[in-house]
Amino acid sequence: MSDNKMKYTIDSNMQFPLIEIALETGEFAYIQRGSMVYHNAAVSLNTELNAKGSGLGKLFKAAGRAMTSGESVFITKAVSNADNGILALAPSTPGQVMPLELGAEQYRLNDGAFLALDGSAQYTMERQSVGRALFGGQGGLYVMTTYGEGTLLVNAFGSIKKITLAHQEITIDNAHVVAWSESLDYDIHLENGFVQSIGTGEGVVNTFRGTGEIYVQSLNIETFANIMKNYIVTDGHSSSSGSAIGGIFDALT
Repeated sequence: MSDNKMKYTIDSNMQFPLIEIALETGEFAYIQRGSMVYHNAAVSLNTELNAKGSGLGKLFKAAGRAMTSGESVFITKAVSNADNGILALAPSTPGQVMPLELGAEQYRLNDGAFLALDGSAQYTMERQSVGRALFGGQGGLYVMTTYGEGTLLVNAFGSIKKITLAHQEITIDNAHVVAWSESLDYDIHLENGFVQSIGTGEGVVNTFRGTGEIYVQSLNIETFANIMKNYIVTDGHSSSSGSAIGGIFDALT
């Protein structure tokens, strides 16, 4: 009999992780859109609106989430019609995948951190303050928050480190935040004001207070994107670095 508890394996022999989920008849899991690598004939993928509720309210919630955060209006639901359902996932960025057990602890997720959630747990798109929405990468006006009991799989760009607070405070670069306990208070702001932030190179940060867990990733995708754009050709033109590389390639060919 299915209980919708996620049964999964993370292949530790691979440099970049592949996650295989086993589903029984009637079991399902929510997965990151575009994360499916393969599945057998027992599993079907269905598209749902990325919000809870019903009718037009659900549509408006999903559309509002997409407009304020850039995330998809939809989420993928994988369902098995037999006891031998197999589904494999991989994150969109190279890095670690970590399971978080839901129950006594619930979590909020930064954009791009969600990989999968089993059918025994739930999530909601929780509205956050305008100040947090303006500064943060945590979903614009909405942030994904879990509830219920089950397993949540999060992915990171690089490796994941767990930080535990006990009535303490810590400030973390916002782009390095993966997930954090719902019990923590958080404040998204500039490190030292506009001018100082430009001078130090440290921009938007997230200050957490209270007791709970924070998961951070070792790499910053915003910094990586800024480095890579120097080598990307756009509108028929490339940067000086890109031009130099292109010239060498042309000379060799």
